Amino acid sequence: MGNCRKNKIINLGIVAHVDAGKTTLTEQLLLAAGAIREAGNVDDGTAHTDFMEIERKRGISIKAASTVLSWRDCDINLIDTPGHTDFAAEVERSVWVVDCVVFVISAVEGIQAQTEVIWKALKNLNKPVIFFINKTDRLGANPEKIFDDIKNKFTKDVETFENTDVSKNIFTQQIEEAVCEKNDVLLEKYLDGKISESDKQEISDELKKQFAECQIYPVMQGSAISGKGVPEILNLICYICPDSNLTGDPDDEASGVIFKIEHDKQSGRLAHVRLYSGSIKNRDVIHNKTSGLDEKIVQIRKNKLNKAIDTGFLTAGDIGVICGFSNAKLGDIIGAGKNIPPSYKIASPLLRAKITPSDDSKYPELVAAISELAAEDPLLEMYWVQDERELVVNVTGLIQIEILESIIAARFDIDAKFSKPSVIYKETPTKPGYGFEAYTMPKPCWAIIKFYIEPAERGRGHTYKSEVGDNKIWYRYQSQIEQAIPDSLKQGPLGWNVTDLHITLVDGESHFLHTHPLDFMMTTPMAMMRGLVDCGTTLLEPMLDFRITADESLSSKIIGEIIAMRGTFESPTIINGNFTIEGRYPAATSTDFPVRLASITSGRGTLAAAFSGYEPCPLELGATTPYRGVNPLDRAKYILHIRHAYK
Repeated sequence: MGNCRKNKIINLGIVAHVDAGKTTLTEQLLLAAGAIREAGNVDDGTAHTDFMEIERKRGISIKAASTVLSWRDCDINLIDTPGHTDFAAEVERSVWVVDCVVFVISAVEGIQAQTEVIWKALKNLNKPVIFFINKTDRLGANPEKIFDDIKNKFTKDVETFENTDVSKNIFTQQIEEAVCEKNDVLLEKYLDGKISESDKQEISDELKKQFAECQIYPVMQGSAISGKGVPEILNLICYICPDSNLTGDPDDEASGVIFKIEHDKQSGRLAHVRLYSGSIKNRDVIHNKTSGLDEKIVQIRKNKLNKAIDTGFLTAGDIGVICGFSNAKLGDIIGAGKNIPPSYKIASPLLRAKITPSDDSKYPELVAAISELAAEDPLLEMYWVQDERELVVNVTGLIQIEILESIIAARFDIDAKFSKPSVIYKETPTKPGYGFEAYTMPKPCWAIIKFYIEPAERGRGHTYKSEVGDNKIWYRYQSQIEQAIPDSLKQGPLGWNVTDLHITLVDGESHFLHTHPLDFMMTTPMAMMRGLVDCGTTLLEPMLDFRITADESLSSKIIGEIIAMRGTFESPTIINGNFTIEGRYPAATSTDFPVRLASITSGRGTLAAAFSGYEPCPLELGATTPYRGVNPLDRAKYILHIRHAYK
């Protein structure tokens, strides 16, 4: 690996809907590049990037897997992501840090609901994309239709790259036209018929520029299982994908993001890092901007399949694995925090389940295990109420629950079972209101807060600002108020996470003598909860977008099911005796619908569903949940609880 810095570095993600052939393509890329001697098989449990035993047993990818391969003059940091919707959080974090993506779509199944979710994320993140239409050798394959679907549903700026030789700047006339249309100088030459041989290089450079700026999307096709089209897509990747070496200044201050956390029995916590500027090396001490801690780098590695190679350093644009960050969590920003791109949310936990060990004495170990897993996946978000011996975990789906039970047993040697999950609701302020709290007794204490709370547009989350000067509340105390707000919103009056609201600090008071440093941290939840009671809150339920295809004769029965689930839908389309219907339905009423649909259609109907956001729900049709812990509305108990004086 010593000469890798001389090569072009490409940070590449492989994404797809489940069963589109993404991991099979990854195997063939590794085989073509000489990284493996024989391609593994997902169904046989021999895929090289399915590192976990449970992945091999189930035949599905659960974790994003990173490895390195070389092709021509390029070193490719390749991240193979899971396709199943239950593990979409792994996709979310991977596409955050790569510089380009190969998007695999099956020539048989075509565009699915999760395909559209991933595409929306890639568009919002401005990630350059190469489409690979896979399974062209399968019965029922229709690559021409898939190309048209990509063009009609995703982007008009797609061009087929079949019959091209990018290494020799040989493109089809259609590609040359597409490139020249977006460049006035080249367009004028092209229309005048004055494109010379020297202009071919200019067209080539312009093509790379347009790809990097998401103005053109190459489409290739082939068969991952047979390897057809694999060398060609490797050539295209090395030709057209941007050089990650050039994305950051190696002489600048170090700045990066932790996009994946693993645990190793020998090395402890492993932090996968994308470095955006500067450079780091073994034994450096680097600041974790998110946690505020300084941590020492013990070792910097590269993953080459199941081998860890000690490189000892990492430079701007590259991806590596750091040992020694014992307190690191996924999503942490390290170093200066400059040049970090925004992330985009794909996954959201829709279900909550109680987890119970078979042996009550194992609760402390189970809590520690879930805490460790939550460091790897923050969406797991754990609620542990020690007095009630209740441990609740947020999950994204039923398959994830099965996987978690297996991991807890194999990795931590704990026999634990999840209860039947319930849907996670949220709540939002119904109308504007004020939240006030004055904590001035018993001294020494002094913290007075007044919030103005108002509803925000759906999907906004929460925003906060202060209109109070340092003369009323010292700024160091105001920073504590801002830090305390996210925890204050974890449970509202209905017991659910509060979202979609604007919070403004409009008044308050600190005391130069009596205010204790933690007074405002304690007062903020009390003021927020009082404010939410004043506003009133509306229950929100998670919704799913769906697409169903089945025999035309079953349309009435299926539409009746959708209506019974409180779903809405567009007018169905009927083609060749099959009807397709799209719409939305609540997650709460549809958890067992896939099973019912399979029964109605004798297993011949298809259903694609993906989370699409939250909508208001009548209280009588939803659910509230008891407040876990001591409620800030119970002022006396809450103050004693925070001061560790209440049992």
